[in-house]
Amino acid sequence: MHSFGYRANALLTFALTVLALLCAMTSVSDNLNSPSPSAQVQVLNVNWFKKSTQGDDEVRLTLNISADLQSLFTWNTKQVFVFLAAEYETPTNSLNQVSLWDGIIPSKEHAKFSIHTTNEYRFTDQGSNLRDKEYNLTLHWHVMPKTGKMLADKLVMTGFRLPEEYR
Repeated sequence: MHSFGYRANALLTFALTVLALLCAMTSVSDNLNSPSPSAQVQVLNVNWFKKSTQGDDEVRLTLNISADLQSLFTWNTKQVFVFLAAEYETPTNSLNQVSLWDGIIPSKEHAKFSIHTTNEYRFTDQGSNLRDKEYNLTLHWHVMPKTGKMLADKLVMTGFRLPEEYR
């Protein structure tokens, strides 16, 4: 006859094995979801565009951000971190990214939104590289699951240009 310790050990080992198997199946089931998020960003106004006292270009924008990220949510999604970045090229760097806005979406009910805002973080460039510069606005998101690996993707919106002169 087995003692209480042996029986408790067998039960605990079996329970943890079943739990690990359920977590693995949950993680694999997220791969079956094929999300189709949509977003639109409008630059309503360039509030200011100036050279800072350190000699860097600085821009302040008024943005209208509309997105439908509901398809990113499954029963395994804890939350989604989303941020908007301006991306552009300079002679010294092939890719410059500046975060303009970010947010955390806690549930599917909050995943369809429209926000009228100015950039939360400074849009600056080290130097005078922003005048008449083309840039893309890219909406990045990171899906944080309850269990399994974190997924990241983005949606690039092209066709934006800064003014030729400082304001």
